[in-house]
Amino acid sequence: MARLFDPYTLKSVTLRNRVAVSPMCQYMARDGLIGDWHRAHYASLARGGAGLVVVEAAAVAPEGRITWGDLGLWNDAQADALRPVVAAIREGGAAPGVQIAHAGRKASANRPWEGDDHIAEGQPNSWTPIAPSALAFGAGLDRVPVEMSLDDIARVQFDTIKAAIRARDLGFEWLELHMAHGYLAQNFFSPHSNQRADAYGGSPENRARYLIETLVAARKVWPEDRPLTVRLGVVEFDGGDAMLEESIALLRRMKAEGLDFVDVSIGFNTPDAKIPWAPNFMADIAQRVRRETGLPGTTSWYISKPDEADALVRDGKLDLVMLGRPMLETPHWPYMAAKALGVENPAWATLPPPYAHWLARYR
Repeated sequence: MARLFDPYTLKSVTLRNRVAVSPMCQYMARDGLIGDWHRAHYASLARGGAGLVVVEAAAVAPEGRITWGDLGLWNDAQADALRPVVAAIREGGAAPGVQIAHAGRKASANRPWEGDDHIAEGQPNSWTPIAPSALAFGAGLDRVPVEMSLDDIARVQFDTIKAAIRARDLGFEWLELHMAHGYLAQNFFSPHSNQRADAYGGSPENRARYLIETLVAARKVWPEDRPLTVRLGVVEFDGGDAMLEESIALLRRMKAEGLDFVDVSIGFNTPDAKIPWAPNFMADIAQRVRRETGLPGTTSWYISKPDEADALVRDGKLDLVMLGRPMLETPHWPYMAAKALGVENPAWATLPPPYAHWLARYR
């Protein structure tokens, strides 16, 4: 019996099924403000039948954007512009979530289709990246960031909390702190990018300090009845396995501080990683994290086939299945999957009433 379309409840939030849309940067914002592109994009994803739609990474500060086209949540105008998106996701039948982020040393880059590399200092749409240490990523992202002072750390954490408050007041039901993919929080956690000699560097406990402090501060302002989640890069595929052990220890501490859910991902903090790209290749790692931390969790990365997605839930590897590109290729992927899995009345199980009416009546 298929389990992918069972409801899922976490805190006060009940999702209509176990399909979630992963946050995917669109790089189509202006000064951090959404536009018509985002309003149509997120309405379409919600109407497609997912239970949860997580809005793409919203930068907590201007210098925290990956590119000049990133979404922002560092001022009230950006928050006000997001209101129609929150409403459209909810009206489409999905729970609205949002990811908040700071790009760290990968900031100030060209959009992917315009080079995906750092913009030279002094050029239009360029700014100075900041990071725990003055170490460049490489592979086209070669600008050396400014090492953050303690005041810088406190400022970015304060910016993160202000963004969380804006997300809370907008009515987002699911908050994800981005702590993966070589961005700022991961920069602190990884020895590839953190060579500090103070309380924020050195030992695994010190490298985790920024992440723990940020989570604790977010927990204080985020409502207790709404899920507080993180996307954490738990493996680097750099030839060692220490990062996974350190990540599991970190997540146990985070759970004790109020973390509700983890989206298991990759570090992407070194260009030399040998990532074993294959269908569902992160699922076993996510299962281990879920088992050893006691946290409910998910992952994404090359999950696309309905029977395999269902098995990941049915076999207890994942609580939710995060989909990115499959939802772009087929915005009604949940309906397609429900039909393939033999779900009774698949249209009514996945789609808003206007769509379900026509597809159910004339199938």
